[in-house]
Amino acid sequence: MDIIEVERIESAYQKFGDRFLERILRPGETAYCLSHKGPGPFLAARFAAKEAISKAFGTGIGAELGWQDMEVCRKESGEPYVVLHDKGQRLLKKRGGRIVHLTLSHTRTHAVAMAILESV
Repeated sequence: MDIIEVERIESAYQKFGDRFLERILRPGETAYCLSHKGPGPFLAARFAAKEAISKAFGTGIGAELGWQDMEVCRKESGEPYVVLHDKGQRLLKKRGGRIVHLTLSHTRTHAVAMAILESV
């Protein structure tokens, strides 16, 4: 689980711009977040999601699992789901995982995410 202040992510985006987004998000995530008039809560939710996913794996963000190894996508219904790339896929296999379940929520001030690694 992870919670973050939306203002913290908005400040980082204002300070570092696209460089910040390219570091933490994949192109589809960036496009989705920036499609909203106020992208801050959506950016913060994805940041929290990736932190929560890394905690579910027991690694945190670092050498074993990076920001770009995880992607938060949405079904047509709006339900979020996780797509793992590169190190993320290898780590899922190494952990004997089958799927990562994800839920997100946000307000104007906070974003929260919970991830559960389901084993085979």
